Amino acid sequence: MDLYTILGLKITTSSMEDITVRTATISDLDVLLGFEQQLIKAERPFNETIRKDPVCYYDLKGMILDNAVAVVVAEINGTVVSSGTADIRQARPYLNHKEYVNFGFMYTLPAYRGIGINKMILETLRTWALTKGYHEMRLTVYSDNIPAIKAYEKAGFVRHIIEMRIPEQ
Repeated sequence: MDLYTILGLKITTSSMEDITVRTATISDLDVLLGFEQQLIKAERPFNETIRKDPVCYYDLKGMILDNAVAVVVAEINGTVVSSGTADIRQARPYLNHKEYVNFGFMYTLPAYRGIGINKMILETLRTWALTKGYHEMRLTVYSDNIPAIKAYEKAGFVRHIIEMRIPEQ
């Protein structure tokens, strides 16, 4: 039995729809690949350096099969409506932690945004990280993606670093 089955997360929204957060399986792969393309499409306006299609951010099949990575989805009435991942990464050598957990692939279908699903996904990933002994958790977000920043702040994240670049002349 995996962590998400043990957690048994199930929450009822004000509209009485059941939201269940669970571990993603290979049978979710087609939906997740679609989410990935929607995520890339949504992020293109924030990053002119993303290559032209076809583009993939993740090896989703490999991540689902990797026990060192958490891939979770949220379902409403049996339909996958949101996703997120957590993976363990090496920290920079000068930091006081050797590794940290990075959250990514945060996507929620537009019709289901604003009802707390992203926060549920993040809490599930946070629990996964804590059970593995990690307390340093991070994610990256484009500085102009204000709705995402607000959602992450609601979930307890604080702004930390801004990455800057010199645009191509």
